[in-house]
Amino acid sequence: MGYYGCDQSDGYSWHAVGPDFRKKGARFNGMSNRRRIRRRKQLRTEKSMEDAADSRTGPIGSTTTIEEIDILWMTAGLGCDGDTIAMTGATQPSIEDIVTGALPWIPKVKFYNPFLAYENGDEFVRPFREAAEGKSIRPFILVVEGSIPNENNKTEGYWASFGTDPVTGQPITTCEWIDRLAPNAWAIIAAGTCATYGGLHAMEGNPTECMGLPDYLGWKWKSKAQIPIVCVPGCPVQPDNMMETILYLLYMTSGRAPMIPLDDALRPTWLFGSTLHEGCDRGGYYEQGQFAEEYGSPLCIVKLGCWGPVVQCNVGKRGWMGGIGGCPNVGGICIGCTMPGFPDKFMPFMNQPPGSLLSSQAVQTYGRAIHALRRFTQASLNKEPNWRSRTKNSPSH
Repeated sequence: MGYYGCDQSDGYSWHAVGPDFRKKGARFNGMSNRRRIRRRKQLRTEKSMEDAADSRTGPIGSTTTIEEIDILWMTAGLGCDGDTIAMTGATQPSIEDIVTGALPWIPKVKFYNPFLAYENGDEFVRPFREAAEGKSIRPFILVVEGSIPNENNKTEGYWASFGTDPVTGQPITTCEWIDRLAPNAWAIIAAGTCATYGGLHAMEGNPTECMGLPDYLGWKWKSKAQIPIVCVPGCPVQPDNMMETILYLLYMTSGRAPMIPLDDALRPTWLFGSTLHEGCDRGGYYEQGQFAEEYGSPLCIVKLGCWGPVVQCNVGKRGWMGGIGGCPNVGGICIGCTMPGFPDKFMPFMNQPPGSLLSSQAVQTYGRAIHALRRFTQASLNKEPNWRSRTKNSPSH
C-alpha cells in the first residue's frame, strides 16, 4: 500500500492507495494523473501571470511599466519656435523637474529639442532616425511644433524640412518625418496652435496649404498605445499647460493615470473645459455692465474686441508664468488662439465680437440695476453698527 500526497494550494487534494498506482494511472477526484499534472501547471502559470500583472502596472494595453522614455520634439513645422521658448518658463512642472527625475512615479526621460540640445547636426538627428526606423531601444513621445505644409501642391521644392538623407544628401521634409515617426510613437502631442489646427499659417489663401496634425494624420488617429493625438493649443502654448500635459502622459506610462481625457478638439478637458471669461478677473465688471472704452481701463474689455466669453482657455485664471501675466490680466484682448477656428473666424482683430453686441446691451440694463442695489448695500455695510458708538455707550453724567 502506498500513499501519495501534494499540497492543496492549487485547489486539489489527492492521494492513492494500493501497489498498482503507477501502473494503472490512478484517478484523483475524477481526474487522471497526467491531466492533473497539466492542470496544475496551467494553474501555476495563470497565477504567475496574475501576480505579475498586479505588481507591474503600465500604460494602457500593457502590463509592463515603462522605465525610460524619449521625448522627441520637432520644431520643423511652419512656426516660430515660440512654443519651445514658452515651455522653458514652465514651473508646474518645469522642464528641469521632468528631465532630472525630481517627480515621483515617472520614467527616466531623455529630452531631445533643438533649442535645448548640446548636440547638433547628424548627432542631434540620430535618435530621430533610430526612432523612425524602429531601432530605438526606448519608447518615445513625439512632440510636433509648427503647422504641417502640403508638400503635394507643387512640382518642385519643399516647404519645410529637418536634416538630410544620408544616401541622397537631399533634405528630409517634415511630412516625411511625421510619416515615419508616427507609427512608432507611444504618443503624439501637437504643441501650440500651429501644430494643433494650422494657426496663422493656415489662413485662407496661404500658398503652403498647411494644416494641423489632426488634419494631417486624421482626427481618429491613435498611437500604438491607443492614445489619440493630444492637442495643446495656444499662440504660443501656455507653458504650464504644455508641461502638465507631458507629465500626465508620463504618469500614464507607469499606470498612475487613466487614459488622458480629451474634448472634441482633442484638447485636455481639465485645461480647456471652461471659457476664458469664467476665470477672468474682469468678469465681475461684465456682469455689472461696466465696459472699457479705451485700453488701460480695469473694466471688461469685450467692447474692445475680447472674445473671452466664448473662447476655451485657462490663461485668465492660470496666468502666464508663475501665475503672473496672461492676455486679459495685462489688458490684452483675447483673439481666440486656442480655438480650431483661429484666426479666420476671429478677424478682424480689435473689433467687438458680433455676438457680444446683443449680450453686452442686455447685460448693461441688468447690470445698472444690480450695481445700484449693490451700492446701496455697500453703503450700509461701510458703517459700523450703532452699538459700537462710544457716545451712545458712555454713562450719562
